[in-house]
Amino acid sequence: MRGALAASWPALRIFLWSRLAIWALAAGTVLLFEDELNPSRGRWDTPRLHELGAAVDVWARWDSNWYLRIAESGYSWPSSTPAFFPGYPLLVAGLGRVLGDRFLLAGLLVSLAACAAAFVLLYRLVADRLGARDASRSVLYLALFPTSFFLGAVYGESLFLLLAVATFVLAERGRLGWAAVVSGLALLTRAQGIALLLALAVFAWRSDRRTRNLALLLVPVAMFLVFPLVLELWIGHGLAFVDAQKLWERSLAPLGPLGGLVQAVGEGDVVGPVLAVAMVALAVLSWRVLGAPYGLYAIAALAIPMALPSERLGGLYSFSRFALVAFPCLVALAVLGRDRRLHVATVAVLAAGLAVGVVRWALWYWVA
Repeated sequence: MRGALAASWPALRIFLWSRLAIWALAAGTVLLFEDELNPSRGRWDTPRLHELGAAVDVWARWDSNWYLRIAESGYSWPSSTPAFFPGYPLLVAGLGRVLGDRFLLAGLLVSLAACAAAFVLLYRLVADRLGARDASRSVLYLALFPTSFFLGAVYGESLFLLLAVATFVLAERGRLGWAAVVSGLALLTRAQGIALLLALAVFAWRSDRRTRNLALLLVPVAMFLVFPLVLELWIGHGLAFVDAQKLWERSLAPLGPLGGLVQAVGEGDVVGPVLAVAMVALAVLSWRVLGAPYGLYAIAALAIPMALPSERLGGLYSFSRFALVAFPCLVALAVLGRDRRLHVATVAVLAAGLAVGVVRWALWYWVA
């Protein structure tokens, strides 16, 4: 037990101080600058986002309402609830009922637990491949990523990240059957789980039992098909998870991933395209650093949101949040961070972006 804790401590240490710092900044912002709260927040705020006081409820904003609504009463149609896959709200629903219908508290506990586990698994994965120093930098860069505060919010990001990293850990150990099951759970958490299938296909192709392991790719597909089946039986519309995207006016761009980038540039967005290009470049580098499965996953995880721009809300709408789970990019950045000066600059830029994001989030201004 002590050995496992000691091996995990570098990641847990980063988890503890980073989450405490982020929480302190968010709580301090909402408590000290209450007069600065977005005056339009009433359009999105609901009573279910208020359960434990402002210092805690600050972690329930925007899409948290949909997750909590699903956890409380399930899916309905017509509504936007089917756009949110069931993995995360299902866990929140179970724990929330155990806690006496405190679903917001349950959401926080699920997110924080998944975040801590994801940090530990990422550290071990990278340490085995590249060494402890690169592993520590990878976790640090993840903790400081400008949208990493979502990993402690009532959102599904931390759960998906945990399942994605766990898929690679299992695949690296040759346990492709379990990796297929975990990737199925990831696919039931968010659409970017498709990217994991590409990585598993490479692992399977390179394995000794190629045919059998390629057939395992049917497992996550079969697991996901339970979702539309349940929707058909529950609300009479199995493809509601597709049609619900109309609220955000998302559609597949004719140019694919370039579509969102081109649209964002045309809209005068600067930050989004710069981040997208940087992340794609790091994804390509991760292919060289870690291998094809990691590169394919990272590229696909970034390409999916880029290929589905919102006509009304922007070409790279929420991209900075979706990019958070492309963890091989941060591993590639950690390798570049072996240069001391680049490391210091990276930490400074990431931390500054994170601080701005946390303050905006706390004050009810849109972040991602």
